[in-house]
Amino acid sequence: MADNNHSYFQHPYSVLTGILGLEQKYYWMAFPLGAIYVIALFGNDVIISTIKSESSLHIPMYYVLYMLTLADMGLVLCTFPSMLGIFWFNFKSIAFDICLVQMYFIHTFSATESGMLVAMAFDWVVAIWNPLRYGTILTNGVVWRTGAVILTRAVCVVFPVPFLIKRLPFYCSNILSHSFCLHQDVMRLACASTWVNSLYGLIAVIFTKGSDSLSILLSYVFILRTVMAIASGEGRLKALNTCVSHICAVLIFYVPVIGVSVIHRFGKHLSPLTHALMANAYLLVPPVLNPIVYTVKTKEIRKKIIQIFVQTKITAEG
Repeated sequence: MADNNHSYFQHPYSVLTGILGLEQKYYWMAFPLGAIYVIALFGNDVIISTIKSESSLHIPMYYVLYMLTLADMGLVLCTFPSMLGIFWFNFKSIAFDICLVQMYFIHTFSATESGMLVAMAFDWVVAIWNPLRYGTILTNGVVWRTGAVILTRAVCVVFPVPFLIKRLPFYCSNILSHSFCLHQDVMRLACASTWVNSLYGLIAVIFTKGSDSLSILLSYVFILRTVMAIASGEGRLKALNTCVSHICAVLIFYVPVIGVSVIHRFGKHLSPLTHALMANAYLLVPPVLNPIVYTVKTKEIRKKIIQIFVQTKITAEG
């Protein structure tokens, strides 16, 4: 009878942990964490507004960057409320259904960002392989349709995940490991077999990030072969230099993704602090570092930032 009673009971709330062992320092950690969020929001907002306002940037390469930045902004806005609640107000409870919604959007935006990195890689392939036909192969319409396909793929692939979680009983524990809801973390609290969830999660990862990382790798193999065929060393260096920002964006995204996946599957013996830091890096590193990389590499974005600071200084002095 106890088991039957359990089957009808679900915890209405989940408890977000934050960072175990550092609870007494949350108030002080809130300031650097808030600064990180401000940098991410400001940096991504500058890129979005610059691409929208500068007609010279209304080309396929920057439209893909625009969509990548929107995905980064989505990740920031998904996690900001729960992180702020924990570190500033020590508010750790989150309704289970809200947790599933947050989980859905986190994984959807993450899959979207992965797809946008593939679109960027294809953009560089076309630009280096056949620059004379670049404008006819990659039109603005093609780029926006590609973005719509990438978003649709992410939405559809992640859509069953909350429903697969919802069918499971959660009467054993409701304490999560992180400051936000991730699929692997929520799934481990279930009091029943999760092989269906694990299998679908693996298929979803292979279909999105797995196929995307392979596509990016093959793109760069093709790019390197094309670049090595250029006669002059200066020409090869110039061609490779154009890809630096994209290579940085790929590393910034995939290194934390691989790290958090490996730790969830094989790092059960590691400290909770390691798990928390890797999960935070997975969601915060790309939105913070991508704007910095593209600001360094894009003159128009640098000019926009200087313009904002000058206007702020004039307003403050006035």
